[in-house]
Amino acid sequence: MRVVVTGGAGFIGSEVVRQLINNTDHTVLVFDKLTYSGVLSSLDSVSNHERYGFVPADICDPLAVRAVLRDFQPDGILHLAAESHVDRSIDGPGEFIQTNVVGTSVLLAEATSYWRQLNDDRRADFRFHHVSTDEVFGSLGAEGFFTEETPYDPRSPYSASKAGSDHLVRAWGHTYGLPVLVTNCSNNYGPYHFPEKLIPLIIIRAVRGERLPVYGDGSNIRDWLFVEDHARALLRVLTAGQPGRTYNVGGDAERSNIQVVNAICGLLDQLRPREDGLSYAEQIEFVPDRPGHDQRYAIDATRIRRELNWEPSVSFEDGLERTVRWYLANPQWWSAILENRYGTQRLGTG
Repeated sequence: MRVVVTGGAGFIGSEVVRQLINNTDHTVLVFDKLTYSGVLSSLDSVSNHERYGFVPADICDPLAVRAVLRDFQPDGILHLAAESHVDRSIDGPGEFIQTNVVGTSVLLAEATSYWRQLNDDRRADFRFHHVSTDEVFGSLGAEGFFTEETPYDPRSPYSASKAGSDHLVRAWGHTYGLPVLVTNCSNNYGPYHFPEKLIPLIIIRAVRGERLPVYGDGSNIRDWLFVEDHARALLRVLTAGQPGRTYNVGGDAERSNIQVVNAICGLLDQLRPREDGLSYAEQIEFVPDRPGHDQRYAIDATRIRRELNWEPSVSFEDGLERTVRWYLANPQWWSAILENRYGTQRLGTG
């Protein structure tokens, strides 16, 4: 296949691209605007490969999208380009509406025009795979799981913008016949994660001797999915998923935020002990909660297990240790971000 990956310089996108280059024979074109969270160095290991290409462009620009589709002639689009941080969406929702809703509509319109001019065989094989989040489903109580049939109930500007883009993708499939696929995933973590998110934020602030902020009482629960497992799922859906179908992707690893933070502190105590002999947990500080903070997310991934034979392969304990070790071994990657883009300050106070 020839695959366009929008947002391919982001956290999940770069892992998808690395797997496409290292584990398949597919040819890849990264389409990325390189906003604050697009880190081109995340692709250094594959950037010189003959099957890799990069175009710096915006999905909101129809002429740029049209040119890429015309010149590259893809067999599929993996659409990961999105504004993705809830806190930033609280501070500035407009960018989320523009990129996630308007940008997706532009991409869909141009992809449909391109798809229509393909020959019959290529048109039948073409796929538009939209990557979304479990946050579109709202907040769970103490029990239950999100399934593909769970009604949408987004609670933040971010999740509302992703819900809007999900609906657009399904509408394009239904109205125009575009062969679309949608995946909704739980919280990802792993190497190359931008430092504004919980796990890298805590690792980096801990080793810098800073306070470790935990929202509210730390009881909010997320289902954690190692990014390598998620990328495997995305490629499986792209190549074997049924057009018009939605697949939930989860890690079977529910943890409260305070459990996650304490686990990181425990690993750092072993791998890089503090000079004073105390635990990094001494740096934990409970701070006012995020406005509208959803209490619990949990994914039922039965469909993708049963229909596509995918399941997570990395336990939370192993994945977290791999993640902590990576951040300790790669300070040059995150130090450049802290110097030029984001200094770990609190966002989204409302």
